[in-house]
Amino acid sequence: MSSNLAPRTGGGAAAPTDGDNKYKAVQTKLKTLGTAMDMAVGELEALQRRMNTNADRALGLAVDIANAELDRKFVQMTNQVSVALGGAAVEVRKLHETAQEVSGLTDDARRRHAQLYEALDDIRSSRRERTPKPGFFAH
Repeated sequence: MSSNLAPRTGGGAAAPTDGDNKYKAVQTKLKTLGTAMDMAVGELEALQRRMNTNADRALGLAVDIANAELDRKFVQMTNQVSVALGGAAVEVRKLHETAQEVSGLTDDARRRHAQLYEALDDIRSSRRERTPKPGFFAH
């Protein structure tokens, strides 16, 4: 059985937060989140496959140990590893499904945000005059 539990680099790093809520910044943040979730979906799917494969291998090993008539405690321990890996794979599948859902919701939020604010951002961005800060006209 092999394990690839070492952390991976080059993605999945948390994006720093800031107070920039301008249209383009929010769009970029949503796109970054969506990309990270898409990457997580692929990695979780691969992890689930590996866990299921390793669970099957552990089960086969337990059978081989039993056929070799070794001490039953080794058969039981190897069976427990198989069951634990199978259970963990089920939980990874749930996490995978959640990541897919979050990815879809992020895409929906990005589209909705664009529908609501893209035209306003185009108007504000194309002006030569500076736009007053929010709340200026409330006095």
